[in-house]
Amino acid sequence: MAELKINGRTTVKKLKAEFKAAFGSSLRVYMSPTCKGKMADDAATLASIRAEGYKGGELTVKGNKTVGKFEEEFAAAWGIGVQVANADDSKLADNSATLSAAGK
Repeated sequence: MAELKINGRTTVKKLKAEFKAAFGSSLRVYMSPTCKGKMADDAATLASIRAEGYKGGELTVKGNKTVGKFEEEFAAAWGIGVQVANADDSKLADNSATLSAAGK
């Protein structure tokens, strides 16, 4: 089963590439947890864009986690919004799908 370890030193670009390699789906990274803000800069680290009051840390993600749960946990850790999309990034994945299934 695919597994991804994420920490604050990870750049947005690296996170998106590793996410796609691990799960086959695309990841959209935003500057706010509500996903209504602007897209995060690919060169930024997660620690540099995390919202005030969030500690970050390390998050280990496995392919059997649902899309919705992953998005919630990510926002809770860093105060950064993410959304999982299909492999070609043309539509958002269903929140009840697993991360592994979302990329297929």
